[in-house]
Amino acid sequence: MPKATFLGHSCVTLTDGKYNLIIDPFLTDNPQAAVKANEIKAHYVLITHGHGDHVGDGIAIAKRNNAMVIANYELANMCGAEGVNIHPMHIGGGHNFEFGRVKLTIAHHGGGYGPDASRYTGPPVGFLITIGGKTVYHPGDTGLFYDMKLIGEMNHIALAFLPIGDNFTMDVDDAVKAVEFLKPRKVVPFHYNTWPLIEASPKEFAAKVQGTEVVILKPGEAVEF
Repeated sequence: MPKATFLGHSCVTLTDGKYNLIIDPFLTDNPQAAVKANEIKAHYVLITHGHGDHVGDGIAIAKRNNAMVIANYELANMCGAEGVNIHPMHIGGGHNFEFGRVKLTIAHHGGGYGPDASRYTGPPVGFLITIGGKTVYHPGDTGLFYDMKLIGEMNHIALAFLPIGDNFTMDVDDAVKAVEFLKPRKVVPFHYNTWPLIEASPKEFAAKVQGTEVVILKPGEAVEF
């Protein structure tokens, strides 16, 4: 059975026992981080958008592990210019990899790399990742959007991660509506309480969700799906 481990903020690892994936590997300077970047063993690094709290240590992890970066075309090529292996994709497109499949979805947010996020890195995306025969939805940073209903209708989502921290992303109530649209079997809240600006209550989220199992993970904890 595949396993997902929450490492803090929006950083998640997935494994089927053979292949290891890490998504949005913001570990250095992350007050929630459960591990250090140099402890990560990964075959693939997936990055949803160009903000520093999502690109994070992605390039360094990819270099050290000879891993492949999967991201939108612009962001992947920015990483490729740093000397890492890349697989550029774009919204609506999917591709089969050794571990399974990745498809990119829309996300309503921004994207830009550097201290002032001024370097263009293409649009933000979400990931539908199939590994071990199960599908995980990692939307990155996003607001609520109605196409989540379509994503839920077209995919059997075993596990979804959803931001609840407000200000930059959905708040608790919007994330509850996202669960209603997506209909995952399990959902994990993330992107909250990293800093005071995005404080939120995962217990409030769990109390409001109906029809889906809510799994509240502390950084370093894992869930099988």
